[in-house]
Amino acid sequence: MSDLNTGVAEIGLIGLGTMGGNLALNIAEHGFDIAVFNRTVDKTETFYKNAGELAPKVHPTKTLAELVAAIKAPRAIILMVPAGDAVDAQIEALRPLLDPSDLIIDAGNANYHDTRRRAEESLEKGPRFLGIGVSGGEEGARFGPSIMGGGAMDAWDQVGHILEAISAKHEGEPCAAHLGESGSGHLVKTVHNGIEYADMQMIAEVYGFMRDGMGMSAEDIGEVFEKWNEGILQSYLIEISAKVAKAKDPETGRPMLDIILDTAGQKGTGRWTAIEALMLGTPAGAIEAAVATRNMSARLDERKIGEGVFGSAPKTLAKDVITVDALEAALVAGKIVCYAQGFRVISEAAKQYEWSMPLPEIARIWRNGCIIRSAMLNDMASALAEDPNRNLMFAPFFSAKLKQTEDALRQVVALGALNGLPVPALSSGLSYFDVMRTERSTANMLQGQRDFFGAHGFERTDKDGGGYHGPWAMNTV
Repeated sequence: MSDLNTGVAEIGLIGLGTMGGNLALNIAEHGFDIAVFNRTVDKTETFYKNAGELAPKVHPTKTLAELVAAIKAPRAIILMVPAGDAVDAQIEALRPLLDPSDLIIDAGNANYHDTRRRAEESLEKGPRFLGIGVSGGEEGARFGPSIMGGGAMDAWDQVGHILEAISAKHEGEPCAAHLGESGSGHLVKTVHNGIEYADMQMIAEVYGFMRDGMGMSAEDIGEVFEKWNEGILQSYLIEISAKVAKAKDPETGRPMLDIILDTAGQKGTGRWTAIEALMLGTPAGAIEAAVATRNMSARLDERKIGEGVFGSAPKTLAKDVITVDALEAALVAGKIVCYAQGFRVISEAAKQYEWSMPLPEIARIWRNGCIIRSAMLNDMASALAEDPNRNLMFAPFFSAKLKQTEDALRQVVALGALNGLPVPALSSGLSYFDVMRTERSTANMLQGQRDFFGAHGFERTDKDGGGYHGPWAMNTV
């Protein structure tokens, strides 16, 4: 490694894994000197040797003390280490080496509750703390991610110019923004991932319709996705779904999808979104269904037993029963619903914690760089700018789209139920849509039941106030 240069780097980074290494190269490529450190020195040396023409901007260090010495004061250090205890341990190791005016930036997939706790601790113990969500995977980290910041404004101001420079751009605008107080950036990233789960699951469900219900080949399904990517569904996820469907296994020559085992993993952020939605009292059923379906996919042995006990469902549909155009329309409706649910979770969290959360800005910075980037986010940003408190489904543009696509979604869900084609996320999305367009729901029965067995009381439709009881109670009001 090169000789250590003291106080030359504009920013530091700890953790040279796939995401950290690519983010460091992105920073260097945009003209910023960066000091880097990895717990394994060999990895730091290899990273520096492979930096190529960017090496002059990269300053490798062997110890945390060297890392701190290499950065200009006030220092800023990005953590790209696994979420959880590793972040706390790294902060504790850095704290004695840093001044109160220095800044630690957690850019991993942190639970936002941890981020809020760490920010509180930083006020007492120092140094300053900033949590940022980074989306875009390996490619995004290297060439431009979407960046969601949360923390004190002065902390963002110190590094915002770097984060905006390295972020993805949409029509020249950086896909990076300060979104609010501590924890807000990681909450938004968590919900981003929850929406990602639901979006991916719905795509998988219509893929299942084409594969199992319509008998289409992987190649033909890929062609359908390519066509859809030219219309309203244009998005990164539809684009890569086409590529995945059309790919061939180099070893066997068979479609890659026929080789991939049908058990899906998860890293926790989708589950966190579902948990937060429940804790905030905000319905996010499409996201919850997507998380649950991933969990069920892992139960391969049980699914084999289930098919042995009950047999496989009929699945095959008559050729004239459903069309790919109807599947496209159903996916449009499902997508609108899952994004509406995600933005409501963010909105409720903002109310809970009194965050000044700019919802239109969130939609804007998701337009490029992140996994859920799509053409539809332009219209979402406009709708949220018109009225950030309104359910996205009720905005004129999206309500018109739902009116156009509702029947297709209903047809797909019904056919799925009748023919054993699982559509859990689309089904949940349809249920949400139906409940949210029904003024008189069936919750009056729930309230009657609760009052009967627990004397919880209820409100009446013909009188003000609450605390009323039914005739089954000992004492009536």
